[in-house]
Amino acid sequence: MRIGVVGAGVMADALGTRWAAAGHELMVAGRTAGKAQALARKWGGRAGSIREVAEFGDIALIAVLYQGMPATLAEIGDALRGKPIVDCTNPVEIERFTLVTKPGRSMAQDIERTTGGHVVKAFNLCHARVWQMEPPLFDSRRLVVPYCGDHSAARDMTRQLIVDIGGEPLPIGDLQHALHLEAMAAIVISLLFGGRDPHTVFNLVDRTPVTTNV
Repeated sequence: MRIGVVGAGVMADALGTRWAAAGHELMVAGRTAGKAQALARKWGGRAGSIREVAEFGDIALIAVLYQGMPATLAEIGDALRGKPIVDCTNPVEIERFTLVTKPGRSMAQDIERTTGGHVVKAFNLCHARVWQMEPPLFDSRRLVVPYCGDHSAARDMTRQLIVDIGGEPLPIGDLQHALHLEAMAAIVISLLFGGRDPHTVFNLVDRTPVTTNV
């Protein structure tokens, strides 16, 4: 799969490194050209402009701070129209840990409306260090990774990317549920800023019967 990575920060680094190891071909763009070039070398991929990266991929990852989203989307233009997009961003301010988007709307929906692409919300509930784990296991259980979107092919591609990093995909419905994932992320972010370990996660587990000897 060809993946265009928009963003050269820690999330892009963590996810892109795992996907490159899984055999995907990556191209990356970032606000700082040096960072993007360093990631491209690390992944054995290429660096380019934001629009070039958007045009390159079979699917695109958008991994930028919410403050830079308007400028990023302006540079993307129509290059992602009709294409699958994975959105891992969190529009959460860190003073009160609340969402900055309009009430009832998610960042994912705003990206879809602006780009004309098929957005899937995923990978937004954990610190980058979790995605660096090979694989992300907790109590010997694979990390459950919720994702949501309206487009079936985009969901299928995202599901594969979750599997490729060792996660357990959990489809939770259409893109309207992205708002709930972003709200959950606000809680995680508040915990991390409060001093919790970066590997703190919400994980869905099944009850395991305990056998006792009588």
